[in-house]
Amino acid sequence: MQNLPLHKKIILFDGVCNLCNSAVQFIIKHDKKDVFRFVPLQSDLGLDILKYIGIDFTKIDSIVLYEPGVAYYYKSDAALQIAKSLNGLYSFGIIFKIIPNGIRNQLYDYIARNRYNWFGKKESCMIPTPELKIKFLE
Repeated sequence: MQNLPLHKKIILFDGVCNLCNSAVQFIIKHDKKDVFRFVPLQSDLGLDILKYIGIDFTKIDSIVLYEPGVAYYYKSDAALQIAKSLNGLYSFGIIFKIIPNGIRNQLYDYIARNRYNWFGKKESCMIPTPELKIKFLE
């Protein structure tokens, strides 16, 4: 996939989900090494990336971490890989990898199914401030 920034990990997220937007803000705040770039799943680029890596958009309601030329992760694996790349104590979140993937993903799916009810939903994707615009790909 061309025109993606080199040496950046790309987080595809649900752009209308309040929980997801809060998670993006948290990641930005703790991404001291400037590792991540963000793309809403609903955007043209988000759909293109999903198609390129072979994920059916209609069957995903999850965060996806895409490392161009390396790998992609989704659901709890994506969350753990993101935590591993953050500074400080958050990087120790990878310890949850000891929990079997099936159990982690059941919990992840439960939260994903209920996220709009619990945290709400926006009418449209978040528009980043001018200072944060560099973190979001179009």
